[in-house]
Amino acid sequence: MFTGIIETLGSIVKIENQGSNVHFDIQSPITHELKIDQSVAHNGVCLTVVAVDGDVYRVTAIDETLKKTNLKSWAVGKKVNLERCMPANGRFDGHIVQGHVDQIGKVERIQEEDGSWLFDFSFDPGAGNITVEKGSITINGTSLTCFNSKNGRFTVAIIPYTYEYTNFHTLEVGDEVNLEFDIIGKYIQRIIRGYGE
Repeated sequence: MFTGIIETLGSIVKIENQGSNVHFDIQSPITHELKIDQSVAHNGVCLTVVAVDGDVYRVTAIDETLKKTNLKSWAVGKKVNLERCMPANGRFDGHIVQGHVDQIGKVERIQEEDGSWLFDFSFDPGAGNITVEKGSITINGTSLTCFNSKNGRFTVAIIPYTYEYTNFHTLEVGDEVNLEFDIIGKYIQRIIRGYGE
């Protein structure tokens, strides 16, 4: 389990295809603390460390992950938000994040607001996911609060610290982001809608 509080940024240094799988080699300041079989969230996607070499480690994404996330558009040099699993005795600073991306969203507008930023996002509501006013949303692994919640659209406010220390400062209008909707909201929605659909 994760909390959506980004620890650091990593940089993709190599991408290697092997059948339908893709290996990503990532350089990061926390590599020396990682070990093989450890789970790390990359832009909100839970991936397993399969190799460690100096300050670079490797993770592998399967075809299903590539289809449902923005990993398919990753390129060498891209900055990635990183978070290790929450320790059992850790402080719960964000919200419950599984590292299982629900769908891709798109940056619709970025507006600077005297030292902070407003980001408008859209997503396909046909997938059945929803946001609620002042509810939690995970964007590229970052735990945030959404407002202006509408069908397939929402806004988040980004403070300077988050803007600088996550990859929000690299986002541009039209970019795709990974969205994980609030797990509690998903369970409630499933109870209400049932399994008939």
